[in-house]
Amino acid sequence: MRWFHSSLAVFCLIFCGEVIAATPVKIGLNYPQTGRYQEQGLAQRRAAFMAVDEINASGGILGHPVELIIKNTGSKPDRSERNVSEMIDREDVVAVFGGSSSAVAIAGGKAAKARDRIYFGTLTYSNATTGTEGHSHMFRESYNAWMGAKVLSKYLKANYAGKKYFFITADYTWGWSTEKSIRIFSDTMDKGQHPGVMTPFPTALQKDFAGALEQADKSGAEILVLVLFGDDMVRALEMATNMGIKEKMAVVVPNLTLGMAKAAGPAIMEGVVGAAPWTWEVPYIYNFAKGKEFVEKFSELYGLRPSSSAASAYSILMQYRDAVERAKSFKTSDVIKALENHHYTLLKDEQFWRPFDHQNIQTVYAVRCKNRAAVLADPYNDDYFEIIDSMTGSEAAHTQEEWLADRRAAGKPDKLL
Repeated sequence: MRWFHSSLAVFCLIFCGEVIAATPVKIGLNYPQTGRYQEQGLAQRRAAFMAVDEINASGGILGHPVELIIKNTGSKPDRSERNVSEMIDREDVVAVFGGSSSAVAIAGGKAAKARDRIYFGTLTYSNATTGTEGHSHMFRESYNAWMGAKVLSKYLKANYAGKKYFFITADYTWGWSTEKSIRIFSDTMDKGQHPGVMTPFPTALQKDFAGALEQADKSGAEILVLVLFGDDMVRALEMATNMGIKEKMAVVVPNLTLGMAKAAGPAIMEGVVGAAPWTWEVPYIYNFAKGKEFVEKFSELYGLRPSSSAASAYSILMQYRDAVERAKSFKTSDVIKALENHHYTLLKDEQFWRPFDHQNIQTVYAVRCKNRAAVLADPYNDDYFEIIDSMTGSEAAHTQEEWLADRRAAGKPDKLL
C-alpha cells in the first residue's frame, strides 16, 4: 500500500509537471486588420503565425507553447490602447508587438508600460517612438525616420543636388518626423524654396490628394516626396501618374514596403526611390543564409514574398523567445535586461538593441523600383527593389547626444523610465 501511494504521488508530480509545462504562454499581436495599413498588418500576421509554428515545433519558450492573442487596431491609437489593455488584463499576455502606424504603437506602448509589459514596435517609423516618447518598455525592431532619411538623402544629394522639392505629408507623428528628417539631410529646410502640404490621417479623401498634387504640379518642383504610407501612398501615386506628374518629377517615397509596391503595380512604381530596413532581395544580394531560409519558407507557405513588415514581426518573436531563454524568466524586468545591448544575426547582418533608447541598430538601405519586366521575372512577380545604397546602423542612427538633445527639448528625462 505504501508502495502504491508513493508511486501515485510520483505519477501525480510527473503528470502535474507536464500539465504545467504545457500551459501556453500568450503573446499579443496588435495589428491593423482593417484601415489604410491593412496590407502591412496582414504581412505581420502571416509571419507571426510562421514564427509561432517554428517556436512551438522546437519546444516553445522555456517549455511553454506560444499562443497568439490577436486584435485589430484599425490604425487608430485609441483602439490600440484599448486592445493592449484588454490583452494584458483579460488574457495575461506576457508581451505585445505590432503596429503599422507610429501613433498606434506609441499609444499601445504606453498601455503596456502601465501594466509592466514590453511592447515591440514593428512598422513604427516616427522618431518619437524611441525618442521623445520612448520609455523602458518600448523596443522598436524597425529603423526610424531619421535612419531611413539619412541613407536616402545620401543618394538624393548625390543625384539631385540643387533641385527643387515638394512634400506631400501625412498629418501625424510619422509624417512630421519623416518630412523633417528628409529636409535636414537633403538640405531642403527652406519651406519657401521647397514647399509642401499636409494631408489628413487616417481620413484623407481622394480630393485631399488631388488638391495636394495640383499644388505640387504648379510649384515647379523637380522632386516629389510622398511622405505617405500604405493605401494612402498607393492612391496618391496612382493619381500622380494619371495626372502626368510622374513624367515631370522624380518621385521619392521615404518608407517603401513590398505590399505598397505590389498594390500600386510595377508600371506605376518603376523608378520610384525610397528606403527600407529590409527587403526580401537583401539576403540573396549579400548572402545571408538565415534570411534566404526565411524568404523561401514564407514564399512556399503563402505563395508570395515576405515584406519588411513580415520580417519585423518574425524577428520580434524570435528575439523575444531568445531573450526569455537567456533570462530563464518571463519576468518583464529580466527580459528587458536580456534584450538591452544584445547583438544577433537573423535575417541580415548583425543587429543590436541599443540600451539607452531601445532602438534596433541595423544596416539600412536606399532602394529603387525596377521595371516591369524585372519585377515579373521573379516566380512570384515580387522582385520590385534594387538596392542603390546602404548605410550601417551606427552611422544612420541618432547619436546619444542627439537623442538627449531631443529629449531635453521635449522636457523628457535623460534616461528611459
